[in-house]
Amino acid sequence: LRALLKSEEDIEVIGEAENGRQAVMAARKTPPDVVVMDVAMPLLNGLEATRQILKLVPTAKVLVLTSYGDDECVEQLMQAGACGYLIKQTAANDLLKAIREVQRGNAFFSPSIATRLRDQCRVAFTGVLQLIAEGFSNKQIAAELNISIKTVEKHRQQVMNKLNIHDVAGLTRYAIAKGMVERTVPATV
Repeated sequence: LRALLKSEEDIEVIGEAENGRQAVMAARKTPPDVVVMDVAMPLLNGLEATRQILKLVPTAKVLVLTSYGDDECVEQLMQAGACGYLIKQTAANDLLKAIREVQRGNAFFSPSIATRLRDQCRVAFTGVLQLIAEGFSNKQIAAELNISIKTVEKHRQQVMNKLNIHDVAGLTRYAIAKGMVERTVPATV
């Protein structure tokens, strides 16, 4: 990895670490622009090392390079502040591009992860919006979509921000107008 990176004129390797603690200490000593971080490391795992590095060096960008691609791992590292996520098995062609992209402030993901994230966002946006409009509570939405309440709250805020609608009544009107939920007329006795 070091040899590959050293061969690039616009990339300088300023440090290496064998474990998470060393990574944090190296980042503190010589603040990097981009950190290429593994998840499974001794002494301090990549998730906690990412949190600590970004706390110490908020301008650093973390690009995860790992063999772990499960949804929970990706979500945890994104919440910790990672800007990109590459699976080692498919990273050979994308690593240099990914480093340059995250350094510019863009996100970069292995194609399989990008597709899953896109699909999850689509489902979350429409699913959360529909369930909010149908009157479900955050707890009920979490149970229905099999996600955490915290994730529901995050999606709810993202939906409201994206649509620039900041109350449930407005979201309900929007969902009805888009045909996502049916308008119910109260029954008369």
